[in-house]
Amino acid sequence: MTRDEWGNVKQRLLKTVGQNNYTTWIDPLVLGPLDSGIATVHVPTTFFGNYVSQNFADLILHEMKAFDGSLARLNFEVAEKASKPVTRQTDAIAASRPSAPKAASTYTAPLERRFSFDTFVVGKPNELAHAAARRVAEGGPVSFNPLFLYGGVGLGKTHLMHAIAQELQARKPELNVLYLSAEQFMYRFVQALRDRKMMDFKEIFRTVDVLMVDDVQFIAGKDSTQEEFFHTFNALHSAGKQIVLTSDRTPKEISLLEERLRSRFEWGLIADISSPDLETRIAILRAKAEESGVIVANDVVEQVARRVQSNVRELEGALTRLVAVGRLSGMPVTMELAARVLSEAVYPNPKRILEPEQVVATVAEHFSLTVEQLRGPKRDREIVTPRQIAAYLSREETDASLVRIGAALGGRDHSTIIHACTKIEREMSYDGELRREVALLREALLRLGQGVAARP
Repeated sequence: MTRDEWGNVKQRLLKTVGQNNYTTWIDPLVLGPLDSGIATVHVPTTFFGNYVSQNFADLILHEMKAFDGSLARLNFEVAEKASKPVTRQTDAIAASRPSAPKAASTYTAPLERRFSFDTFVVGKPNELAHAAARRVAEGGPVSFNPLFLYGGVGLGKTHLMHAIAQELQARKPELNVLYLSAEQFMYRFVQALRDRKMMDFKEIFRTVDVLMVDDVQFIAGKDSTQEEFFHTFNALHSAGKQIVLTSDRTPKEISLLEERLRSRFEWGLIADISSPDLETRIAILRAKAEESGVIVANDVVEQVARRVQSNVRELEGALTRLVAVGRLSGMPVTMELAARVLSEAVYPNPKRILEPEQVVATVAEHFSLTVEQLRGPKRDREIVTPRQIAAYLSREETDASLVRIGAALGGRDHSTIIHACTKIEREMSYDGELRREVALLREALLRLGQGVAARP
């Protein structure tokens, strides 16, 4: 297949999938070699390739067959890129790059070198956010603007913001990148009003190439600040400048936020960062241990990962505490020491406390259903999905057997439970809303476990 034919395939796909889907998922695709009826298509990331494969592969293959009937299937591969450890190159690059305007650099918050892409552990709950952040950090045209990252405290939003800023500084030193918190934006705005320097303020904020604002929910309810941020957003967006925002909730969930701002926050890509799953928590702990130069047994790492489920910050703090106690006491970091230290730090072990019936009741309440509905025979979507979530969380958050979980869900057999768990795991890999619902339920179960543990 020639380059022109591939271009024609893309144009036909544009008419089929629409402009937004085309710009986000089709345009970045690069045709690779064709061999024995297999066409290789290069993609930016593994997540990107998985999504395109699941949602557009059949359509792409159909259009390609119009030009080459011998094609049988597609193979999506991540395009190889030369590794480039940003954190180690920043100093050398900074020395040679032109300096940003003095006023803009003054407004920019300091960046943490340790918050790089190299130190960010990627898992299912943050795949989309990480892939989107990487795309912005390349410094080229991006189909989504703004990028809106949301999630609870300590899950990695600020880490990604710092990583984006540092990567842009390394890749595109000529770009004027401004990173600050919403609180700092408000302070600078009030200061400019007080000092009668609003024109200077507007000049700085409306001429940057990339504006990054952390915890944007804090401007809600502050009328004058929202007004200025609205005009700043419009000026940058209309000029094709990139905007990256973070919040602890979605735009729709930010109370006292002006509707005109809410709608603009929703213009681009909204990506959530949920509480890390068990595999991701284990990977984070191993990376932290390696960074600290300590050796921690796999069973100890897994124990910490199972006990601390809320966020990355607490997870790393638990490991730091455990290692510190071991060093100060001269004791090896064993399962027994981990159990004692974690108990002293009040990290609950919900798997040893909760029962499947409690999980089912919690899920039913969350979705405004009754336990009887989840246990019953009805297969309406609004009941089936919560029922499958209850099965998944019962397996993840309790020590109950599959038979025991099935009994709590109305006497369903173990194969039905396995199917439900597999389905939820698969859908969570690409459904951000589902990941968020599961994360909220995990937090509710964690609180329930703590309450149970507190009773004599």
